[in-house]
Amino acid sequence: MIAFKEKSEKTQKTVRIVFAVFLLCLAAAYFVLLIGGPFFFGKDSRIYRSLNPFSQAGDYIKWIRIVSYGFFFITIGYLLRVFISWIQSFMKKGKAILNLLGSFIKYLSVLIFVFATLRAFNVDTGTLLAGIGILSLIVGLGAQPLIEDVISGLFIVFENVFDVGDIIIVDGFRGTVRDIGIRTTRLEDTAGNFKIINNSDLRTVINLTDHLTLVPCTVQIEYGESIERVEAVIKDHLEEIGKAIPDIAEGPFYKGVSQLGASGVELKFVARCEEASRFQVERDMNRQFKLLFDAHGINIPFTQVVIHQPISFEEPDESDRSKSHELVKEQREISAEASDNDYKS
Repeated sequence: MIAFKEKSEKTQKTVRIVFAVFLLCLAAAYFVLLIGGPFFFGKDSRIYRSLNPFSQAGDYIKWIRIVSYGFFFITIGYLLRVFISWIQSFMKKGKAILNLLGSFIKYLSVLIFVFATLRAFNVDTGTLLAGIGILSLIVGLGAQPLIEDVISGLFIVFENVFDVGDIIIVDGFRGTVRDIGIRTTRLEDTAGNFKIINNSDLRTVINLTDHLTLVPCTVQIEYGESIERVEAVIKDHLEEIGKAIPDIAEGPFYKGVSQLGASGVELKFVARCEEASRFQVERDMNRQFKLLFDAHGINIPFTQVVIHQPISFEEPDESDRSKSHELVKEQREISAEASDNDYKS
């Protein structure tokens, strides 16, 4: 079943590519005829006047003129959108504005084509535009949510609330912004699920990309273990752990004993990174501290019932005590300016 679905999707993709190449070839042939028309048909010939969408002299063949309108305006609009997409690939910010501009060009090119076609049939487009204006006013009174979506989308783009590629949280949904349209915004979560939200509903937005994200990591040690000895080990290897995790931008930092749990003493570490790397950094920190503690005989407890099991732990020496006090003092100074709320899990 899966193989059949993949084959079907591959076939559809191939058909779309072939169709797109065919249309591009037709468009290229049209522009060749448009540029070389005076040499092929003669400058004053009826066929060339029909091919030239801006020719007003003499009569013309209507169906050729309509096809000419289609190839000219739709192709120009398509090429402009391709050019905008190419520019977007080099940009980190401002993609939303270009995305909105691409949507506007798409609708505008179709609208121009429709009006040019009506004009080819001698329809008074000026009167038609006036009538559409009155009709739009009437419809607009009943389409206020649509207008609100469009205006909200413009404010989102020009106030740079968020951009394409940013990671945001909207009503508990965390996702990457994939598209900011005239009416809706499309988000994708880590599982590949898409959520489409009307722009007017984006009232409470948390942008996680415009600042470094704080990543907490808590590790427990047994009650019998010496805190000072463990802190001495941490001091000797904290910088090494930071270098082992390239996605960390700042840290990791040791914040001290965060809790005296039911099974052990909980130590807390924090680091800062880009939001896109948050979960990977958290997993890497858990791994690195587990490896560190295993290498130095520091036990991480697990829930168990012990009737009687005497355990002897290593005692800290003077060097361990000195490093422990130095680490606590050093890390306290580093985070002195930060609010305690920044380090809550």
